[in-house]
Amino acid sequence: MQYIDQRWRKRFNVEPVCAVTRRKARIYMRWFDHEILRLVWTNQQEIAPGVFRSNQPKEGRLERLSKAGLVSVLTLRGNGSSAPYFTERQICDRLGLQLHAIGLNARRAPPPATVLALIEMFRTIERPFLMHCKSGADRAGLAAAIYLMAIEGESVHTARRMLSLRYGHFRWSWTGVLDRMLEAYANDRSGLAFEAWVRLRYDPTDIA
Repeated sequence: MQYIDQRWRKRFNVEPVCAVTRRKARIYMRWFDHEILRLVWTNQQEIAPGVFRSNQPKEGRLERLSKAGLVSVLTLRGNGSSAPYFTERQICDRLGLQLHAIGLNARRAPPPATVLALIEMFRTIERPFLMHCKSGADRAGLAAAIYLMAIEGESVHTARRMLSLRYGHFRWSWTGVLDRMLEAYANDRSGLAFEAWVRLRYDPTDIA
């Protein structure tokens, strides 16, 4: 059954470059990427001035945000060969939005290099900007927490609120590893700021 599902995903997970591939990409986005759920629900929130987190935005939402002044989009799903990325890139190009990509995994603690690259992205990305993953619950929650700690200087206890049921995050699921990363920092007694802790003490292999 899994093999059949993978075959169908591969068939429709294409770059939309012509009428046929655009139709396939739309099918993939609507059903395989669960866009059908995002038609009626979003967990978009402004977490700091000019900084938004969200689930995967549809074209209409990006159009409205662009008209309201949005400049950049940061996808936390990476820039791999996928219908969601290709589709979003085309939309951003049409709207004049800068699209940036960093890949996080909802079920694994990120490598230090990825966290540091994300922090550097936060320092240089054009604002206002929207960061998003697929559901806006897990990867977007972790990235929002990192933003609050590394850029806004918020405490880990405040930042941890970004990973909560309010956004659809379930800490008792596989994605709870993201909570445990923040817990590791909260329990560290070194007194280091978050970015320094990532550089000097963070080891994702210690987080089960």
